Amino acid sequence: MRRTSSRTEPRLVAVAGTVLGALVASGCAAMPDSGGITKVELSQGPADKNLQARVYPVAPGKGAKPSELLTGFLDAVTADEGYETARKYLTESAAATWNPDAGIQVLAATSVKVLTQDVSDAATTASATVSGQMVATVDEKHSYLPVAGANNNNTSDFTLVREKDGEWRIDRLPPGVIMNQTNFRNSFRQAERFFYTAPDPSAAPTGNTGQEVLIADPIYLRRRIDPLTSAVRALVTGPSTWLSPVVRTAFPAGTTVDKVGIDDSRVAHVQLGGTDLGEPMACRRMAAQLFYTLADQGKGQVERLELKGPRGSCTASRTDVPATGPGALSGPMPVQLYYQRADNGALMVTGDARTGDPVHGVLGKPQPGGGAQQGVIAVSRDGSRAAVISGDAHQLYTVALLDSTVTMPEPVLSSPGKTADKDNGLASPSWDGRGDLWVVDRNPQAQRVVTVRGNKAYTVPVEGLTGQTVQGLKISSDGLRAALVVKTPGLGTTSLMFGLVVHGGTPEAPTAKITSLRRAAPSLTEVTSVTWAEADQLLVLGKEADRTPQLYYISTDGSQSTDSQLQGGDSIGSISASESRGDTLAPAPPVLAMMTDGRVYRLVNNQWREAQFVDKVRSFFYVG
Repeated sequence: MRRTSSRTEPRLVAVAGTVLGALVASGCAAMPDSGGITKVELSQGPADKNLQARVYPVAPGKGAKPSELLTGFLDAVTADEGYETARKYLTESAAATWNPDAGIQVLAATSVKVLTQDVSDAATTASATVSGQMVATVDEKHSYLPVAGANNNNTSDFTLVREKDGEWRIDRLPPGVIMNQTNFRNSFRQAERFFYTAPDPSAAPTGNTGQEVLIADPIYLRRRIDPLTSAVRALVTGPSTWLSPVVRTAFPAGTTVDKVGIDDSRVAHVQLGGTDLGEPMACRRMAAQLFYTLADQGKGQVERLELKGPRGSCTASRTDVPATGPGALSGPMPVQLYYQRADNGALMVTGDARTGDPVHGVLGKPQPGGGAQQGVIAVSRDGSRAAVISGDAHQLYTVALLDSTVTMPEPVLSSPGKTADKDNGLASPSWDGRGDLWVVDRNPQAQRVVTVRGNKAYTVPVEGLTGQTVQGLKISSDGLRAALVVKTPGLGTTSLMFGLVVHGGTPEAPTAKITSLRRAAPSLTEVTSVTWAEADQLLVLGKEADRTPQLYYISTDGSQSTDSQLQGGDSIGSISASESRGDTLAPAPPVLAMMTDGRVYRLVNNQWREAQFVDKVRSFFYVG
């Protein structure tokens, strides 16, 4: 759940040379101030303040020419009401068959063209086209998909007829709606619905490998047309096509939404039809999905949910379901920060209230050769183990952070690549919240993604790469979504993709594959550093062609936050953020930026501050 998101707290990050400065604007949501259960529109913070121009539809004017009629129709579909006025631009038969909910074509604002043929006064039919550069689509399940490439020209055909009264009307048109990017952002907002992780058949019967948690499924809904009811209806209809292979819902087919509202006590009331709520566990599972879906609509405005149906009722609140809530596997609180000393390679753990302490076990001791034999380190989300890549990037170790661990164990994985070439070795160790370790082997002769469960390594096929190679990976805490940094052969460019992790097999012989790859932030041509900043969004250091590196917040649907301008600089070497939250309304742990000169900055109380250490730091990171 995007509990501290760029939607509710837009962030401005600036880096110049080796000096960072930041200004963070924090939004607050308004509560209704009168009694009773009402439908309310929830503020999304400062981002909405720039989008308050309410659009009212205008019916077709008398004697409108075909070009005027089509332009009026395109304006009417963006209005802040239903599509009643838009249908007045259509013939009776077209109005009856047109399905505006079939999807949205989002075109670049500066590229939209409306062309109609010249018609004589005696003409009874006319053709027209709407063309433009496609930047994204939204499907019938409200899921957003960015469109890659600069030449995505799209053309939609319309046919108009002159009716008996002499007025022109649209008789044939494509399903769904067409709008430019500016109108889309004004009319729609991103929301999130939540679904349970699907069972893992390879999970052990004990432990958290099979723990069920809620995953966010981003969608886009109308900003000012009953957003609460729209969100609940989108939830009960099921997950997006992309996410559906790895999640489950508690709502049976045929569930309907009868009533949604919030009272002055911050209690959400939902009344459903078409489902039996008499079984307590089933009711509570539905209520948990509903609670987090509605709580996401406005920060702090929903504290409890009451669910009712024809038979049965139940409640849900933030404290009822902490074990299954979004990000429940992200890591414990208080959040721990780790760094490696540059002088002797010792791994240290620190927090806001104390200076760094050596971790337990061999990694907390000064390392031979000042730690030159060690490369990248990643600590598991529960803090019990660390993954260590050797200095030559060709061995992977998992080391228990216990006093009893006095020597380095045998490697759990070795890459057969050339010893002298670190770029062809192991990279991106990343832990999910179930205790599995993920790593990329960049050996050109056998490039692969590997997961380590216990002390056994398993190759993970990546479907749909089409010749590209995985250079880096960050796994989500739930273990079902992977952010991949992918290199295109011959071009030397890197891009960002999301993939689903589908688990199978048995506890004795587990299997996994990464499938359903989708491009994220298509404008990026170089991705330098990636970190999960929430359980549903990434913080990415990358750049567009011929531009300097920037910081971007990117949702798991691939969309890039545009609520505020995020800036970066050549002096940033890597970034780190944390998914962990003690409470869904708690502020995010500070984002970390490590500079190319070795200095570390932390975003604290809305300002970048250099982290002061007695010793020079080699690397600095959160768990995961």
